[in-house]
Amino acid sequence: MSPDLWMLLAFAGLLIAGVPVAFSLGLSGAVGIVAGLSPSMLSTLGTNTYNSVAKYPLIAIPLFILTGLIFERAGVAARLVRFAQALIGPRHGGLALVAVLVCMIMGGMSGSGPADAAAVAMVMLPSMTRAGYPRPFSATLIAASASTAILIPPSVALILYSIVVPGVDLRALFAAGLFPGMLAGAALLVPAWWLARRYRWEAPENVERPPLAESFRQAIPALFAPILILGGLRSGLFTPTEAAVVAVAYGVVVGLWLTRELGWRDLWELFGEAAVISGVVMLIIALAGIFAWAGTMLGTFRHMAEWVIGLSDNGVLLLALIMLAVLVAGMLLDAISIYLILMPILIPVMQHFDWNPVWFGILLAMNIAIGQFTPPVAVNLMVTTEVARVRLEQTIGWAMVFVLAMAVALALVVVFPGIALWLPGVLGYNV
Repeated sequence: MSPDLWMLLAFAGLLIAGVPVAFSLGLSGAVGIVAGLSPSMLSTLGTNTYNSVAKYPLIAIPLFILTGLIFERAGVAARLVRFAQALIGPRHGGLALVAVLVCMIMGGMSGSGPADAAAVAMVMLPSMTRAGYPRPFSATLIAASASTAILIPPSVALILYSIVVPGVDLRALFAAGLFPGMLAGAALLVPAWWLARRYRWEAPENVERPPLAESFRQAIPALFAPILILGGLRSGLFTPTEAAVVAVAYGVVVGLWLTRELGWRDLWELFGEAAVISGVVMLIIALAGIFAWAGTMLGTFRHMAEWVIGLSDNGVLLLALIMLAVLVAGMLLDAISIYLILMPILIPVMQHFDWNPVWFGILLAMNIAIGQFTPPVAVNLMVTTEVARVRLEQTIGWAMVFVLAMAVALALVVVFPGIALWLPGVLGYNV
């Protein structure tokens, strides 16, 4: 049996056995080294793990994770919900529209779907339940809406994609994700509004409309956060990594002195929580370096890329197959693991068919976003069902409705690449 096959079978076997993704990557890479190179080459493990994380742009990941946690604890979600309710007013489906809009705005602060899902679910689920929405529906809608965080900048997944794919401008990726993210949110709004009207959820006469002026005043600090981050990037005032530092500093100011729902002791706890989450992410990235180095030295990724290219000369058909494979992967794995595992294989395929790397990265992100609320794993859905106290299997029917809706948005971006590429082109970024 070839060393390539030994490494891939070891990886699959470890995953099936329940070994965490990080250790599955590292151990299977070591198996490939022993099987195809030499046991003495195991001395490179330390160097490979260090080289994988010793990259300046990766500093942004733990900082944006901390940003999301700070804004979540600072009461930002509740203020955004109140402002959105005042803006939309009492109507059938009003709270469903609020949930989608707030998830999209929160995505512009943290870049993390599960974090947004938790924050919005805690605020929205009680009021949606009182208005007559079934809890499985509410949990699924919030999970699906929170998945847009992977597209709307700043996105942790897109930061990693810009590192894995050589020559891709992160600012171009951030700009490219904005309209597809908004399109995905709009695609979710349509069935949510239609279902609410059909089943007469949320009778308008039973919903109180918050005062618009006061709600807007309270929401200003939250609404200004995405403007600060994206405006600073566009103006060249700071780099994406520096933007993460600015976002953390702004979140601390908002929590401590504006909303005053964050204390110094809370801040210390959030530092610890962000360190734990970031440690998991960085461990995956570090140990994936062993897998990537072994796969490169053995030629595994080149062989798999050649096999994929050999499946068909039709680029459209092959793109559809890749999208389907990434969707399945998104149902089982997190975005960071998917990028680290699949990109060494997909980069040669992308270059062979001359696909735009920025556009291709957004397509992958949209597929992964769909996987985040599609059972059996569905990380966002696991968060919201826990908050709603419903079983995951109760959400499958609703999840399929929103999967189809977001698939329509994905198809539009595939057919019309300008949806993703127009904004970065106008802003002068390299696409």
